[in-house]
Amino acid sequence: MPNAPAPRFFAARRAVRRFVGRTWLSVFGWRVDGITELPSKAVIIAAPHTSNWDFPFTLAVSYVLDLEFSWLGKHTLFEPPFGFFFKWLGGVPVDRRDRNNLVAAVVDVLKERDELILVIAPEGTRSRTKRWKTGFYYVALGAGVPILLGYLDFPRKRGGILHVFHPTGDIEADMAAIRHHYDGIEGKHPERMSEITLGARGAPANGVVQHP
Repeated sequence: MPNAPAPRFFAARRAVRRFVGRTWLSVFGWRVDGITELPSKAVIIAAPHTSNWDFPFTLAVSYVLDLEFSWLGKHTLFEPPFGFFFKWLGGVPVDRRDRNNLVAAVVDVLKERDELILVIAPEGTRSRTKRWKTGFYYVALGAGVPILLGYLDFPRKRGGILHVFHPTGDIEADMAAIRHHYDGIEGKHPERMSEITLGARGAPANGVVQHP
């Protein structure tokens, strides 16, 4: 039975993560609401992003949902001696020197993996911006995966996944639908919330350049 310890290890790890997540949320009076049946491959957006507090609450919600997510990082971040550590944290290396092909590179990463939930922040900053960056949309569309609409609603103390959204290629209509799902959701600092509108064509999108 040489492989028996591995399943027990991962089951114990998931149990510890759920306990940590539930404890954190309970201390602050938060609950996880929304969809719990999630696909094995997707792009997840976490919005609104207005505070450093978003990260620990996002982690806690993901632990409760038993959601393992990954994030994009500059390829040099994964070189020795700390590269293994960042990969262990869920980092996926991408080469940002060739920005015109970055969407294609991220699409290839998603297509190569059997399971990958990739976090891309549509706002890209905690400060208020005029529009969402749309790299997340073109990555999901190119890879043929859904977009998980993650959220943190600080006034209601709720977090989770609002909807599993399948992009159609009509970005104007799709962004309008996504905006509708976020109606009434407020971040910790509502005055910093960005408008859910389209970014400029060809502009950098969270380090990801969208298709022309």
